[in-house]
Amino acid sequence: MLGEIQKQAKQAAESLLAVAKAGPGDIMVIGCSTSEVGGHKIGSFSSMELAGALFAGIYPVLQEKGVFLAAQCCEHLNRCIVLERAAAEQYRLVPVNAVPQPKAGGSFATTAYQAFQSPVVVEAVQAKCGMDIGGTLIGMHLMPVAVPVRLEPSRIGQANIIFARSRPKFIGGIRARYDENLL
Repeated sequence: MLGEIQKQAKQAAESLLAVAKAGPGDIMVIGCSTSEVGGHKIGSFSSMELAGALFAGIYPVLQEKGVFLAAQCCEHLNRCIVLERAAAEQYRLVPVNAVPQPKAGGSFATTAYQAFQSPVVVEAVQAKCGMDIGGTLIGMHLMPVAVPVRLEPSRIGQANIIFARSRPKFIGGIRARYDENLL
């Protein structure tokens, strides 16, 4: 089961990176309910084992592309973000004092915190793209304008996935022209 979860997570990350045109220095936010992945109600069955399989599928794909992973914590830490210090410095994000735990931050965020070389927690990011695994509400951490996309797999384990990419805002009026490459 863990091998299948890892495989689905890897495929999902690869699909989103391709559609979002994410590259070096971009941020992908991941909100994840391991409870939902395991077939339970969100927040009721946190699993470090499932989080480890998900992280093992997603993180190497992002590292290969130079994309920063932003792991969203649960509501008990106000959906703050765990990321590498290098990302926080690049984006001038101010660290806060919190250490995620499985029941206060979530298993995925805890796994990221433990695996990152130099983890920090920040209040918010504006990510280029994101995956909401199991209904964790990542929208507050996406750049305007967030665009939902349908990709495969549409589930990891028992959890639905909602994917989003972002695009620059349209400005101007009737005479404006837009760069099709940025859509």
